[in-house]
Amino acid sequence: MAAPGAGPATLADVARLAGVSPATASRVLTGHPHVRPDTRRRVEEAMTRLGYARHRAAWSAGARRAGAIAFVMCEESARVFADPFFAQLLWGVSRELAAADSQLVLLTLHSARECQTAARYLRGGHADGALFVSMHHRLPLDPGKLGIPVVLCGRPVGGAAGLPYVDADNAGGAERATRYLLRTGRTAVATIAGPLDMGPGVDRLRGYRAAMAAAGRFDPGLVVHGDFTAGSGEQAALRLLGQRRQLDAIFAASDLMALGALRALRRAGRRVPGDVAVIGFDDSPLARHADPALSTVRQPFGAMAVRLARELLAVIDGTATGPAGVVLGTELILRDSS
Repeated sequence: MAAPGAGPATLADVARLAGVSPATASRVLTGHPHVRPDTRRRVEEAMTRLGYARHRAAWSAGARRAGAIAFVMCEESARVFADPFFAQLLWGVSRELAAADSQLVLLTLHSARECQTAARYLRGGHADGALFVSMHHRLPLDPGKLGIPVVLCGRPVGGAAGLPYVDADNAGGAERATRYLLRTGRTAVATIAGPLDMGPGVDRLRGYRAAMAAAGRFDPGLVVHGDFTAGSGEQAALRLLGQRRQLDAIFAASDLMALGALRALRRAGRRVPGDVAVIGFDDSPLARHADPALSTVRQPFGAMAVRLARELLAVIDGTATGPAGVVLGTELILRDSS
């Protein structure tokens, strides 16, 4: 095992720690199928412990070998295909990469095992770079240790800090939506916040808190959490209705959670927006077709997709000169629900 301060870990260090030959460690790294599961596990654990990143001659500025970009979505497959956010972003990125003669490879990961499989694939030289979308801090995967260029969709939290990213102004959009609800005379404005192990969850809650605190109305009891799905939004809204009968507005940190809140309010016999106003976040196609049509904070999906692809290609080509973090503006879209 490499001594502290002796420089980056090598494949020989990995093999020594795992108790295998360098040839076996290499087969694990390249995804060779004829490796025993326990051997593969030991090598992968050694890579993680040593922070091993493969230094490949295959990647150098201005040269591509694989001709592919990995689009890594850190969610369950069922969630990926149910949320319009992913589809809109994927479409925009794939169109931009096609214009640059790069193929897009789609990966979804949610469990520790899926993270290991994805890391093995990406370290194996199958992609020139990777875009990570919906990154959770709790996932046992550090994109910065894959040995390839990486750009994140969304401000990183936790271990991924320092990597380049493209994001929307989540805090500003949430603050603007909450301030609007307060200006229209709503007094008990709740939020259904997103997961706190993700940048958008943290930042949208921060924007809501800023608006409520500025008005002298912040109340921790008006904050509940969901996971950006409709079901979690419905359950969160039902909890709010049970705890705060005076509730007259909800800012939900995603359109899907807002749609779930609409279902809960309908079940409870509360009129929207007469009794309770609702604003979501994303401006997905579902928002426009909701009943009532959903007010929301619009994310610039098209501009985000283009910037993500171009930022990653620039890193691969060695021409990246911009800031590590790019934040694009959001817009409050008012419809019937508020």
